[in-house]
Amino acid sequence: MIIKSITVRACRNTREAMSDGEMRAGGKSNFDFLVISMRTDAGIDGHSFGFAGRGAEMAGQIAASALKPFFEGKDPMFREKLWQEFRTYDRWWNHVPIYSYGPFDICLWDIAGQAAQLPLYKLLGAYRDKVPVYASSFVLASPEDYAKQALEVKSRGWHAYKLHPPGKADFDLAAYRACREAVGPDFKLMADPVAAYSYESALRVGRELERLNFYWLEEPLPDVNFHGLRKLKAKLDIPICGTEVLAGSHYSTAECISGGVVDIVRTDVSWKGGITPVMKTAHLAESFGVLCELHTTIYHPLEIVNLHCCAAISNCEFFEVLYPLSYMEMGMKRAIDIDADGYAHPPEEPGIGVEWDWDFIDNCTIKEL
Repeated sequence: MIIKSITVRACRNTREAMSDGEMRAGGKSNFDFLVISMRTDAGIDGHSFGFAGRGAEMAGQIAASALKPFFEGKDPMFREKLWQEFRTYDRWWNHVPIYSYGPFDICLWDIAGQAAQLPLYKLLGAYRDKVPVYASSFVLASPEDYAKQALEVKSRGWHAYKLHPPGKADFDLAAYRACREAVGPDFKLMADPVAAYSYESALRVGRELERLNFYWLEEPLPDVNFHGLRKLKAKLDIPICGTEVLAGSHYSTAECISGGVVDIVRTDVSWKGGITPVMKTAHLAESFGVLCELHTTIYHPLEIVNLHCCAAISNCEFFEVLYPLSYMEMGMKRAIDIDADGYAHPPEEPGIGVEWDWDFIDNCTIKEL
C-alpha cells in the first residue's frame, strides 16, 4: 500500500467562540484547526484533525511544506519506520512545532484500522471498552462559578472535576475550597494552574490541596522547571502531574520519571506526535509503575483518538474533556458517547471511527494545501 496523495485543509472555526475571560492570556480563541486527509492506492483514506489554535494558515503551511512531502509515496503500514526516520528529517532544519506530526501519525493508524477492520483501541490491544470521564474547566470569573460547575459535573455522574484557575494563589485557593465544600469530601477534584506559581506559592497551595483531599496538582510550575518540580514533589504528598508540553515526547518523559521530577506523566495524540509516541510513553511509564494520564486534545475529533488510546492503556485512569462540551463539539456528526454513569465509549467502527461532518469542514476551510 502506498500513500498517493495528502490534502491539508486550513480551517477557521465557525462555531461558538468562548469569551475573552475564559482563557488566562491572549484573549479568546476561535480554535482554528487543520484537517489532514491521506489517500492510498488501495482505496483506503485516513483523516485527522490537527491543532492550529490561532493560526490555521501558519499551521497549514508548516504541515504542507514539512510533513506532506515526507509522507507522500510511503507505505502507511511502516508507522515505526516513519516515526524513526522523521526525527532525522526534522533535525535537518525543519524543526516543526510539537503539534505538527500528530495528525499524520493518526492518519496512518486510521488507515491500518480500516485495513484490519478493527476499531483503533482493539488494533492497539484493548484493555477496556469504556473509560471514566472527568471535566476540565476553562477560566471562570469567581470561586462560586467553579463550585457551581463542579457540582454540575458531579450531578452528571462524571468521575472528577479539574479546575483551571486564573493563577493567582489567593483566588485559586478560594476556588479550591469552594469546590470541595460544594461536592463533598469524596468526589475527586484536581488542580491545574497551568504553570502559574512560584515554587513558594506552589508549596503553599499544595499543602492546602492536601488538606482539601485533592487528587493531584498539575503543572504548578513550568514543565521545564525540573529543579523546582523535584523539590516540590519531595515536599508534598499530593501527586504532582506534569510533562504535558515538554518537547521530545517519551524521550524527555523518561528523564522526568527516572529523575523524580513528577509523580504522574502526561501525553496526548495532538501535542506529542500522535498515537505511536502516546503508546510508547504509556508503556514506558507502566514499566516504572507510573500513571500516564492523557491530556485533552481540545477538539473532539482528536479526543476520540485519545479515547481509543485510553481504552488500550492500563495505567491511565481517566478520559479528560474540556467543559462545557459545546465549544469543541465540531467536525463530527456523532458526539462522544458518554453514558449516564460517566463513562466514555470508543467507537466500534474500523479505524478511529469518526463520522466526519464534511459540510462543516468545507464551510470552515480557508485554504487547501
